[in-house]
Amino acid sequence: MSNFMDRFGEIFSMLMAPFWDHSDRMEKLSRLLMRCFMVMLVAGILAWLSQRPVFALKQIQIEPVAGQTLKHINKSIVKQQVLETVQGNFFSVCLEDVKRGFESMSWVRHANVRRVWPNGLVVSIEEQKPFGTWGGSESHTLMNTHGELFSGRVSDVSEDIRLIDFSGPADAGKEVMSLYEKANNWFKPWGAEVTSLALTECYAWHVKLSNGMKVEFGRDEESSDKNLTEERVARLFKYWPQVQEKWANRIDAVDLRYANGFAVHLASVSLKKNEVDGKKVS
Repeated sequence: MSNFMDRFGEIFSMLMAPFWDHSDRMEKLSRLLMRCFMVMLVAGILAWLSQRPVFALKQIQIEPVAGQTLKHINKSIVKQQVLETVQGNFFSVCLEDVKRGFESMSWVRHANVRRVWPNGLVVSIEEQKPFGTWGGSESHTLMNTHGELFSGRVSDVSEDIRLIDFSGPADAGKEVMSLYEKANNWFKPWGAEVTSLALTECYAWHVKLSNGMKVEFGRDEESSDKNLTEERVARLFKYWPQVQEKWANRIDAVDLRYANGFAVHLASVSLKKNEVDGKKVS
């Protein structure tokens, strides 16, 4: 053991010789070591202070984003749930984890979390704005105004909000919303609004209007010709006065899946369709 210590002493002396033989170098080394010691001391003190009970999270303030009020979020229940599950104190809590926790709640679209000295958090919540049902009124899935699906029940929605009936593949929410906006604009000349829109697995779609009429569009073909569907709608409006003159208010459905015309279904005549095109209408 003594041999080892002697050998270590010799090696240490050799390494330190460049400093011991030069006072200015020794002074710089001393200052460096003192700085390292002070940094470690301060870090240790801060680590000790950060674990004091005063910094344990005790307050969570929940507020809506500007321009909103929270209608579907019970603040007291949410606060308790977060306080029970959040990990860490004021310094160590992961704000991203808290954010994800809030956004996993059914009526929360987005959440922003920030610290408030010395033991609190402020959470700004953007609440979901329900726009329609998804898969029927008995479904527990709703669509918001951005075409995003979220968990919710119709019974939770205010009675003064008229929900549109949507349905389609689970990943087609935004596409369905886009089709809804187009169809709603197309039928403004009739003074009608879309009350339901269904998109099938084969991406054929149809709408029901506020005047009770159903319009069948079939498979959306805009990927190959962006103007194709608009042209068929324009043809419908062009010949609609002639159709109305012949059948008045007996029509309850229109089929626009034909390349050169459209078909109508008469409510009073079962399974009867009448095809009309530019060549046949005088």
